[in-house]
Amino acid sequence: MRIVIADDSVLLRAGLERLLADAGYEVAASVGDGAALLAAVVTHQPQLAIVDVRMPPGYSDEGLRAAVALRRSHPDVGVLVLSQYVEEPAARDLLAEGARGVGYLLKDRVADVSEFIDAVSRVARGGTALDPEVVAQVMARRHRADLLTSLTPREREVLSLMAEGRSNTAIAERLQIGDGAVEKHVTHIFSKLALEPDESDHRRVLAVLAFLRS
Repeated sequence: MRIVIADDSVLLRAGLERLLADAGYEVAASVGDGAALLAAVVTHQPQLAIVDVRMPPGYSDEGLRAAVALRRSHPDVGVLVLSQYVEEPAARDLLAEGARGVGYLLKDRVADVSEFIDAVSRVARGGTALDPEVVAQVMARRHRADLLTSLTPREREVLSLMAEGRSNTAIAERLQIGDGAVEKHVTHIFSKLALEPDESDHRRVLAVLAFLRS
């Protein structure tokens, strides 16, 4: 099996190369950014690409974006993302291309080398290897987006004005309704979005984030 690795950390790439070689796999290329990854896939035609999320030039989600592009241009190449973070929007895009031959593992939660090698083999053969935390975050967003459809037109108006940073009083003036009516709409919004009172969370912010992501 031919594998290409894309990670900006030279030490991590060297460690992966050693692990994969010991497992009997061929590392055809080891690169440090998304553009080089796509070029290496064209050149070496691997069965699997192992990709970090945050790589040059911006160190945000360039690696994951390259992985999404790779799945679209080379659907037969398995993609295994290794990251310290769950980049939920891009992870959703990655999984939207289909579940065949895809993996997303969190580096800090890979506790056993044999399990990692098994994930490599499984993804290369067209299977999946997804960290439960990745699945939980992607599904939580989808669930929240589904809940937004239960809002009435007036409640969506109120939530839209909340997203603009307006207070309840300002919303009441804008919609020409009473403060009590706005408070009732806000309470219904929290209820429909399953945002229970919690000292550690700001429900108004969470509701706005759900609206902006939908």
